[in-house]
Amino acid sequence: MRSALGLMLASVVAAIVIAGVWFWTSSPRADAAPPQTTAASRPDPLPAAAAKQAARDDVETTAALSKRADATQAAAPAAVPAPAPVPAPVAAAPRCANPDGLGISRTVVVDTTGGPGFGFLQYKQYDFLTDHEVVLTFDDGPWPTTPAVLKALADECTKAVFFPIGLHTTYHPDILRQVAAAGHTIGAHTWSHAHLAGKKITEQQAKDEIEKGFSAVKMALGSNPAPFFRFPALAHTPATTAYLGTRNIAMFSVDVDSNDFKSKSADEVINNVMTKLDKEHKGIILMHDLQKHTAQALPTLLRKLKAGGYKVVWMKAKTQIETLPEYDAMMAKTEKPIATGRPIGNVVQTVAE
Repeated sequence: MRSALGLMLASVVAAIVIAGVWFWTSSPRADAAPPQTTAASRPDPLPAAAAKQAARDDVETTAALSKRADATQAAAPAAVPAPAPVPAPVAAAPRCANPDGLGISRTVVVDTTGGPGFGFLQYKQYDFLTDHEVVLTFDDGPWPTTPAVLKALADECTKAVFFPIGLHTTYHPDILRQVAAAGHTIGAHTWSHAHLAGKKITEQQAKDEIEKGFSAVKMALGSNPAPFFRFPALAHTPATTAYLGTRNIAMFSVDVDSNDFKSKSADEVINNVMTKLDKEHKGIILMHDLQKHTAQALPTLLRKLKAGGYKVVWMKAKTQIETLPEYDAMMAKTEKPIATGRPIGNVVQTVAE
């Protein structure tokens, strides 16, 4: 009996030893196992009040929630909406670098239907300027002096109306494009600065001068100019003013003439303008960006306008002029290069590299 009990006990011990050896050699060791990750628990549903607030916020952000989405939210816990993408910042318009610049007090838009006239020297129809308001205008460009005029205007953060000569735009189209790039209003001043009230000029010739001028400006700019026109020497006739009326082109005269084309110095230009303004107290100022004395005078003149309490009104057109196709075709022919017949090697030679 004792022998049987001992034999049984020995068998149990042997089984335990064998099981221990098997477990140690075949089961993975705890210190060799890869680290275990724990799944994140699901967030608790938002309370009812918070869910309503989240839904309201989503409406304010996107302004678009369907009825089906509302029904789904009512049946299930509201999910926190994904953040809306932040819109790219809109580039701000460039600001004037001169905080004390003359600037622009107001901008007026002109409906040119019927050919209204501005400037009390000739046209007393529309007295739209108040005391100490002026409009800056320049004739006869574009010319190599025009960039200096543009710089003076830009330094004072102000705007003007330019009346270029058509022929000059064919000489310096790049300069006229600088005028446009600076944001000024551009009209026309005939094709060749012809005196449209001359006894020898016919109505057809006057029409040609007007229309070719506008088409030349369009060709240089690549777009239609404003329907603003100034007669050379301010010389108009009943026939020419009537024609401009049929074309819905506004006519510009003057209130203050700088007489810069007769001035012998920049100081004389400044004195002419300020003396006449002291008398008139407001008005359309006539200058010429073609004149070097005007380009020289303008920085000081603009400062004097500021010091005198004058404010600039910028005139723009409600619509642009539609040039006539036959005159556009005439201007297109002027773009053809002039052939000289000389070989390029005789014209341009490399002398150093």
